[in-house]
Amino acid sequence: MAVWGLALACLLPVHSDACTGITLKSADGATVLARTIEWGGSDLNSCYVVVPRGYEQQAYVTGGKKEGMKFKARYGYVGVAVEMADFVAEGLNEAGLSAGLFYFPNYGSYEAYDPALKDSSISDLQLVPWLLGAFKTVDEVKEGLRGVHVVSSDPRASTVHWRIADASGRQIVLEIVEGKFCFYENQLGVLTNSPGFEWQLTNLNNYVNLYPGGAEKKTLGEMTLSAFGAGSGFLGLPGDVTPPSRFVRAALYQTSSPVQPTARKTVLQAFQILNNFDIPVGIEFADGKVPVDIPSATQWTSATDVRNLVFYYRSMYNSTIRSIDLKTIDFGKVRYRSMPIDQVKEQPIVPVVLDE
Repeated sequence: MAVWGLALACLLPVHSDACTGITLKSADGATVLARTIEWGGSDLNSCYVVVPRGYEQQAYVTGGKKEGMKFKARYGYVGVAVEMADFVAEGLNEAGLSAGLFYFPNYGSYEAYDPALKDSSISDLQLVPWLLGAFKTVDEVKEGLRGVHVVSSDPRASTVHWRIADASGRQIVLEIVEGKFCFYENQLGVLTNSPGFEWQLTNLNNYVNLYPGGAEKKTLGEMTLSAFGAGSGFLGLPGDVTPPSRFVRAALYQTSSPVQPTARKTVLQAFQILNNFDIPVGIEFADGKVPVDIPSATQWTSATDVRNLVFYYRSMYNSTIRSIDLKTIDFGKVRYRSMPIDQVKEQPIVPVVLDE
């Protein structure tokens, strides 16, 4: 209980929360889902986990009691967890199913925890590991959620919504509103936070005037107006870090980016695009009120190749891209492990040594 309380205290809504997700496809048929996770109020102490087939867990329920549903992994998976190894925020299983949670404050609403339903109840922060261990396809996920009760980890904490995709590239968004599961086909492949996914898609219509490239010269009476520089077709693109603005920006950056020939180049492109969504710590808080000494509110960025089964990540402490190739792991034999994503919490600087 003490560990649970400490972990959840770091995820309460007094701190800033943000996530930005994009999806890119390569010319050779790979689908890459990439995302950031932002949290400006504390170091999330993120770790990567490797979970073998057959690994058993029991779900937490509201209040931190470990008395919810018991579940055993049918599929092995890897992912990145926050605060506690049980709280996998983004991951990929050996069958190509990808799942991740995105903060969804003030718009989601779970059903209240009923102790009589404890054997089919699970904490929102554990839904990702359950999905990764149990299912292969989006359709299996939708069917498997029937009769499952997702409850709040802590009534004070933000609700979340989820992005789920399978090896075919199909992707859905799951939101829980008034205790009901709402599924949306996500053909665009973008996700941020609140408001809801349907609203975010509708809001894109406000930016119908934006386009890649440069604006042509125009006359205004006897004046000739011309762009100051490149990219003027995107003049008016919102640049703030609110979820609606990030959704618009992600959609336009994603859809205007050139298709890369290979999955590897697509992964690198995804990280480059998401550079634009790194959030400096200071802008989320009033002047002089930054609560923690961390280098960035963007604590880590990941990319998931669901066809080739490779999970990539980098962190606020180390911008080197690291990868875990699931094809090299025997999930029938590998032991469960949880390791900090950064052994040293400081960006490496490599000196350039000049020959004499």
